[in-house]
Amino acid sequence: MTELPSLIKDLALILMVAGVVTLVFKKLKQPLVLGYIVAGFIVSPHMPYTMQVIDRANIRTWADIGVMFLLFSLGLDFSFKKILKMGASPIITTLTIVFSMMLAGMMAGHLFGWNKMDCIFLGGMLAMSSTTIIYKAFDDLGLRQQRFTGLVMSVLILEDILAIVMMVMLSAIASGSNPDGGQMLHSVLKIVFFLVLWFVVGIFAVPQFLRSTRHLMNSETLLIVSLGLCCGMAVLSTQVGFSSAFGAFIMGSILAETIEADKIIRLVEPVKNLFGAIFFVSVGMLVDPVVLTDYALPIVLLVLTILVGQSVLGSFGFLISGQSLKSAMQCGFSMAQIGEFSFIIASLGLSLGVIGDFLYPVVVAVSVITTFLTPYMIRASVPSYSRLDKLLPDKWIRTLNHLAMSHPGTSEQSKWKQLLLQMARNTLIYSILSSAAIALMFTFFLPVARQIFPGWNLHWYANAITGIATVLIISPFLRAMVMKKNHSEEFKALWEESNYNRLPLIFTILVRFVIAIGFVFYICNYLTRFSHALMMTIGVVVVVLVILSRWIKHRSIRLERLFILNLRSREIAAQVRGHKRPLYEGHLLDRDIHIADIRVPEDSLWMGKTLSDLQFRNKFGVHVSSILRGKQRINIPNGETIVFPGDLIQAIGSDDQLTSFNRAINGELFPEDPDIEKREMKLRQMIITARSPFVGKTLEDSGIRNTYNCMVVGIEEGKETLSQVLPSYRFEEDDIIWVVGEEAALQKMIQ
Repeated sequence: MTELPSLIKDLALILMVAGVVTLVFKKLKQPLVLGYIVAGFIVSPHMPYTMQVIDRANIRTWADIGVMFLLFSLGLDFSFKKILKMGASPIITTLTIVFSMMLAGMMAGHLFGWNKMDCIFLGGMLAMSSTTIIYKAFDDLGLRQQRFTGLVMSVLILEDILAIVMMVMLSAIASGSNPDGGQMLHSVLKIVFFLVLWFVVGIFAVPQFLRSTRHLMNSETLLIVSLGLCCGMAVLSTQVGFSSAFGAFIMGSILAETIEADKIIRLVEPVKNLFGAIFFVSVGMLVDPVVLTDYALPIVLLVLTILVGQSVLGSFGFLISGQSLKSAMQCGFSMAQIGEFSFIIASLGLSLGVIGDFLYPVVVAVSVITTFLTPYMIRASVPSYSRLDKLLPDKWIRTLNHLAMSHPGTSEQSKWKQLLLQMARNTLIYSILSSAAIALMFTFFLPVARQIFPGWNLHWYANAITGIATVLIISPFLRAMVMKKNHSEEFKALWEESNYNRLPLIFTILVRFVIAIGFVFYICNYLTRFSHALMMTIGVVVVVLVILSRWIKHRSIRLERLFILNLRSREIAAQVRGHKRPLYEGHLLDRDIHIADIRVPEDSLWMGKTLSDLQFRNKFGVHVSSILRGKQRINIPNGETIVFPGDLIQAIGSDDQLTSFNRAINGELFPEDPDIEKREMKLRQMIITARSPFVGKTLEDSGIRNTYNCMVVGIEEGKETLSQVLPSYRFEEDDIIWVVGEEAALQKMIQ
């Protein structure tokens, strides 16, 4: 018999052990991530009494794929538009927490006498709270409907994004023996360049591709295409010096703006779970009990650093971003743990060979301990606030809460600030697109043109053709760079308000005009030997012609409209299908009142009842504003509206009211059937004898359905198929009927 490859044996061992361990952890209501880590420890070489993984190199490869798919799924849940709509508050909070915890982690590592790279990576690991663990803890504690949990999740999203950037930065730092500010600035600019380029080009190309092939897509093809795009971007990311995980995240964020995003998330979920499980198992395989014993004191101190640091610094970050003291402490205490991104950063350090082997198991141990303590930290937030409220003077409490109420994050920006920010953003985006187009033309098109026109004399033809083609390609970008926002409402208002505004406004146009000339100048300088004066003149003439050209104007407008359409396609689809949250959600006057989405369970006792029967307002104090049912949206339902299983109820109420409502809807369920095995339906043949009580009775009067809970499916009449039995059929002696029912019901009827 053919011997199985070691990879198959290892995979079978990992999945079997992980399956058993995660069932135990599910029973204990603990995060499954910890179960995977324990499973990895069981199959690791550090556990001599169990079977061990044979080929750890292959498992490491599968784990790398797991990281890639984890970040791809994270990108699918991420939206640049959501980040922009959050305002400054979550950004202020995230930056405060991340940099404070990084500094605390680096100081802790320095205190232990660890080397420089260990301290830097340790700081990155301690700065990243776990989205998975916090989300699970909120779910288990029934807090997901409360307002502060939404604030925490917003900050966690930004932390995950910052972790991606941090991984790229750490890779750049690790590649240099003595990284300086210039190298870090170069890395940041490189990240920004490719991030903007890939996102803008992706929003142009990917939604258009999916739209044109939508009639050919089913679940299978959409899954393959999505994973193909993910892996393709991962390869491209590694080619330009980033990690494959960074590329996977970017492709996920691009697909997140498409109509197909929700379907892709559902399709990719099993793939992510499989490879993610292998990654976390590989994390557990690196846990060495000897290392944990030797580093017991650093582990305890790091746990205290996270608990105290997040409780104090995290609460401070939320406080200065405009939250009340109570809300800030609830948020800060909730984030006192580390998780999956800490493992990913540790894996990066090991793969680069810049951190010690001891650091990985130490971080895993810290994560396990802080994860177990997370529910207790969340519960301790309100009592801690109550104690602090008694200790602090009332004047201080009022000042802090007044700061939250009057936070400047919601104030309206000035016209100048809005206009300059929009102009700078457009100039940056179109400059990156123009630079990328020039680089591609000079890298790929120019060598081909020179091969077609060999020789010194014909060499100029190749350069001229390349130059003209490049200018035509970037001309819509150059025109948009110079002309966009020159007719905006802000520009017109500033122009009319004062004559003193007109010279600065003209100056903004001239600056963008000079930048556009610079691109044409660079093309001429690369392809020709003209004098600088002549190249500058050519640049001015080309840019003027680009501005005056109606064809280029229409082309630029079409490209911009296509981009906006692709960017809003998911939002438009949500509005059409009734999935978009109501706009008035952000305008509720009472700070304790908000909207929550609550799903009706499939086995709810409420299904089939009307809203007037259920009396939600009288029992819980909540108002039902809408009910989402499939693709249908029922706004302002009346008392006769029936509740169906799977309905998504949009309810308005306070934290306590919504929590009580959510607890009731998930608690009032049909009990599970303990005798489910006895519910099997069976088919039996039955002969009507002379003593049968059914002789002479019709099917309707026989009681076979109503009394015995069985059903006659046919009668034998000597044909190849059974004949249908009508309700008026009268049974006779020696009739052969076929009956369907449960085993106990059939036995009762036959006897």
